[in-house]
Amino acid sequence: MSTFRFIHAADLHLDSPFRGMANVPEDVLGRLRESTFAALRNLVALAIRENVDFVVLSGDIYDAADRSLKAQLRLQRGLAELAEHGIAVYIIHGNHDPENGLKASLQWPDNVFVFGSAEAECRIARRRSDGEQVAAICGVSYPQQAVRDNMALRYRRLAGSDLYHIALLHANVDGNRNHDNYAPCGMRDLLASGFDYWALGHIHIRQVLHREPYIVYPGNTQGRSVKETGAKGCYIVTVNERKETSLDFHPLDDVRWFAQDVSIAGAGTEQALLERLEAAAETVREQADGRLAVVRLTVGGRDALHARIEGSALLEEMLQHLRDNESMRPESGGAVWFDSIRVQSGLPLDEEALLTQDSFLGEYFRLAGRTASDPELCEDVLREALAPLLAQPKLGPMASRAAEAERDDWLRRARELAAVLLAEPDESGGNAR
Repeated sequence: MSTFRFIHAADLHLDSPFRGMANVPEDVLGRLRESTFAALRNLVALAIRENVDFVVLSGDIYDAADRSLKAQLRLQRGLAELAEHGIAVYIIHGNHDPENGLKASLQWPDNVFVFGSAEAECRIARRRSDGEQVAAICGVSYPQQAVRDNMALRYRRLAGSDLYHIALLHANVDGNRNHDNYAPCGMRDLLASGFDYWALGHIHIRQVLHREPYIVYPGNTQGRSVKETGAKGCYIVTVNERKETSLDFHPLDDVRWFAQDVSIAGAGTEQALLERLEAAAETVREQADGRLAVVRLTVGGRDALHARIEGSALLEEMLQHLRDNESMRPESGGAVWFDSIRVQSGLPLDEEALLTQDSFLGEYFRLAGRTASDPELCEDVLREALAPLLAQPKLGPMASRAAEAERDDWLRRARELAAVLLAEPDESGGNAR
C-alpha cells in the first residue's frame, strides 16, 4: 500500500440560523448566517489545494432534519467542484440531519457516496493518482434523530482485507455530558473493532481520544455560539505505506468566537477599565487572523470599582462604546462584534475573615457557601426565588433551563450584590470590614 491522504470533517451544520443574538447589525448577522457556507467553501478549496485523495464527512452536514434547499444546493455545488478534481466524498448523516428528514430530489455527483441507515456497509477508496485501492471506508447514517443504540457494534472489517479501515461514526463516546447521548458507545467498543481510524462526529470540540488506532473528533467546521470558541476546521490525515498515521489541523471558520476575560483588579477608575476592555478587543482582533471575531467580555477580579459596576448600566454603556468605536474603524483588517459583557467581579473582601464574623454579611456568605455545595438546598432556593416565573406556562420552562445553566453564576452574583449593599468600606474605599 502506498501513502494516501484524506480530509476528516464533521458537523458542518449548513444553514445554521444563528437565532437569539440581540442588537446585531445586519452586516454582521449576514456574515454569521453565511459562515457555515463559507467554511464549506474553505473545505473544498483546501481539499483541492492539498491534493487529497478523498474526503469523509461524519454527520450533521445540515443543521436541520428538514434540510433547506439553499443548504442542499450549496453542498451540491461544493461536491461537484470536488468531482471535477477527482476527489471522492463519503458521507454519513447524524442526529441533526437524519435519513428520514425532508430533502429535495437532487442529482449528486458520481464522486459522492452517502451511507444508508439500514446497516453499516463498506466502500473501497482509491488513490487519485493511480487508482490503487488504499482504504475501506465504513459507515451508517441515523434513520431518525434520536438513536439510542450502540451503532459502533454494527461495524465489521472486510473479511480477509489488509486495507486501511476507516469507520465514520456520529456518536457520543463515553458519555460526554455536554452533548446529547446519541448512539452511545465506549472507547473499548471502538478499540476492539480492529479499525485503523475512527472518523467521529457529534462532539464539537476537537480532540484525539486515542492513537493507534486513531479515534478522532475534528470538531465542527464553524463555531456557532460563544460556547464554541477558538479555531474550527478539519484534519488532513496522512497514512504512509506502513499504515502509520499523522494528523494536521486546518482552520476553516470564517467567523471565530471568543470568550475574553478582563480583570478590574487594581483598575480603580472607569477610564482604566475601559482601556483594558479596548486592549482585550485588540488581542481578539489579532487572534482572529483577519476573520470576523465575535466576543463575549467577562469582567472579573476584585476592586473597589466593582461597587460602581454592580447593578448599574456602566458596563452596558462601555459595551456600546466599544461597538461604536468598531463601527468607525476602516474596513481593512478583521472586524470585532462585541456580543455581550458579563460581570464576575467583586469587592476586595477578605472572604476567610468574613466567614468567621458574627455579622449579617458573614452569615449570608456562610449560607451562600452551603447552598452552592448542596444541590438539593440550591434547587430549593432557586425554586422559591423563581416561583412566579416557574408558574407561567411559557416562561416556566425557559426559567428552569436558565436556572440549571446559570445556577453557579446567579449564586455568585447574589453574594457579590449583598457585599455591595451591606459591606462597610474602609477609609480607603477598599476592603470591607
